[in-house]
Amino acid sequence: MKMSELLVGDKAEVTAVKAEHAVRRRILDMGLITGTRFKVLRVAPLGDPIEIFFKGMYLTLRKSEAEGISVRKTGEAGDGVPMSADKKERYCCGGIR
Repeated sequence: MKMSELLVGDKAEVTAVKAEHAVRRRILDMGLITGTRFKVLRVAPLGDPIEIFFKGMYLTLRKSEAEGISVRKTGEAGDGVPMSADKKERYCCGGIR
C-alpha cells in the first residue's frame, strides 16, 4: 500500500522508500526510514499535501512524494493501538500505570 492511500487517523509503518533519488535522500535524512511508525494527521481536501507525525516530528509531504513510500497499515483512528511498537511501561508517582 502507498502512503498516499492512507486516510486521516490511520497508523502505518514504512516498508520501503522508492521515490526519485533527490526526494528519497531528503525523506531518509529526516528519519522516515524502513520500520518507522507514523500517524496521518491531516490530508488536504484535494489530497495534497499529507501531514504525518513520527518520532516527535510533524512532516508534510506532497502526494507525489507520498506515492513513492510503501507502507503497512498498523491501525486506524480510535482503535486504541499506540503508534509505538515498543511495550514500555509508564512510571508515575513511584508506581506503574
